Amino acid sequence: MLRVGLGLDGHLFEEGKKLVLGGVEIPAPFGLKGHSDGDALLHALTDAILGALGEPDIGELFPDEDPRFKGTPSSLFLQEALKRAKAKGYRLVNADCVVVTDRPKLSPYKELIRENLARLLGVEKERVNLKAKRREGFCREEGLFCQCVVLLAADE
Repeated sequence: MLRVGLGLDGHLFEEGKKLVLGGVEIPAPFGLKGHSDGDALLHALTDAILGALGEPDIGELFPDEDPRFKGTPSSLFLQEALKRAKAKGYRLVNADCVVVTDRPKLSPYKELIRENLARLLGVEKERVNLKAKRREGFCREEGLFCQCVVLLAADE
């Protein structure tokens, strides 16, 4: 059996905070506002896996009102989603992700992020795709937006 999941997330920029995307720190004078580390890419990926499983979303499992999750690395949320997939007998086939932002320019970091995503997901890099898209001026540059689609397959 196959299952598809879609995850979406976005965060506003916050001056003086570290910018973390896909678990990789990107040099920038701003980061992403959030209760955890604000890694919108890992949040979208986590939600995609949870959605494919029919599980509660990241906000229900790790509410931003809960002080236990203040500053938490988003990789822990992803690990929980993968643990739930394994418990239900599913494995990740592939993940396809998009980051929409005009700044910072992500092309120098795409392969590093992709490699880290593959490591976190426990799959070969060829199973993970990452695209960086620009807004082309259609909205204000106050943050960034991420979208991920995953395919899960039942273990054989």
